[in-house]
Amino acid sequence: MNRVVTNAQRKKLTQQNENRARMLISCPDQPGIVAAVSRFLHEHGANIVQSDQYTMDPAGGMFFIRIEFDLNDLERRLEPLEVDFQEVVAEKFQMNWSIHCASRKKRLAIFVSKEDHCLLELLWQWQAGDLDAEIAMVISNHPDMRELVESFDIPYHHIPVTADTKPEAERKQLEVIGDQADTIVLARYMQILSPVFIEQYPNRVINIHHSFLPAFVGGKPYAQAYERGVKIIGATAHYVTEELDGGPIIEQDVQRVSHRDDVESLKRIGRHIERIVLARAVSWHVEDRILVHQNKTVVFN
Repeated sequence: MNRVVTNAQRKKLTQQNENRARMLISCPDQPGIVAAVSRFLHEHGANIVQSDQYTMDPAGGMFFIRIEFDLNDLERRLEPLEVDFQEVVAEKFQMNWSIHCASRKKRLAIFVSKEDHCLLELLWQWQAGDLDAEIAMVISNHPDMRELVESFDIPYHHIPVTADTKPEAERKQLEVIGDQADTIVLARYMQILSPVFIEQYPNRVINIHHSFLPAFVGGKPYAQAYERGVKIIGATAHYVTEELDGGPIIEQDVQRVSHRDDVESLKRIGRHIERIVLARAVSWHVEDRILVHQNKTVVFN
C-alpha cells in the first residue's frame, strides 16, 4: 500500500524547515570564496548544515557552490541578510547567487497530453511526501486525465490546442497559471511551447524527452531508434529553451535493448525510464540543487 502524507503532516514538515535556507552561487573561481561565504554566514548567526562545491577549472574557470544553512527567525532576517551579502561578499567575487527558503515550496503546473505514466509518478511521489513541492494544477490539451487528477484534489484545466489556436491556447494557459505556479513540468505534453511562453519561465520549464539526447531529437524517437538498431535506449529531462530538445540537460538514464525489441517494446521499456528520470529532475529542481551555466547544468544531487 502506498504511503500517503496528509495535509497536516505536510504542514508539520514545512514548519520543521521554517529556518532552513539554501544558497546557490556561481562565480569566477579564485581563492577565498568558501572562506568568505562561511565567515559571512557565521557572523550572521547561521549554522551551515550541508555544503557542496564544484570548480570547472581552478585556474580561471567557474566555481559553483550550494549551501544549506539554518538561521533562527529566518523569515524576518532574510531580506537584510541578502542586502548585506550582496554588498560584503557577492560584489567582491562577481557572484550570481540566490537564497531560497526551504519552507517556501515550489508550486508546479504539470502539463500533460494523453499518456499518464510520467504524471502518475509525480502524483505518487507528491502524495507520499517524497516530492517537496505543491502541485498547483494540471493542464492538458485533452480531457482524458480529469478524473485521475481530481481524485488527488488537484485542479484540472482542459485547454484544447490546434495549430490555428495555439497562441490563444497559450494565452489561456498563462492566464490560468497566473501567480499560482512558478515552475512548469511537461510530463509528456506533446506540444511545442512558443518562445513567448518559454521566456515567462527561464530555467523553470522542465521537459522529459523520450530519448537519450542529443540522439533522436524531435518526434517519434523510439521509431528512429528502432530504425537505427540501437542497443541502448534512454530518456532525458532538460530545461526548455527555444532550441527544440536543446536546453540544459538535468538528468538522463538508459536501459539495454536488443534486436528482439520492436518499436512497441521500446516504448514500453522507455516509459519506465521516462517516469524515473523526470521525477528525479523535478525533485532536484524543487530542492534547489541545480545551477545552470550557459547550456549546461551543475546538479548537486
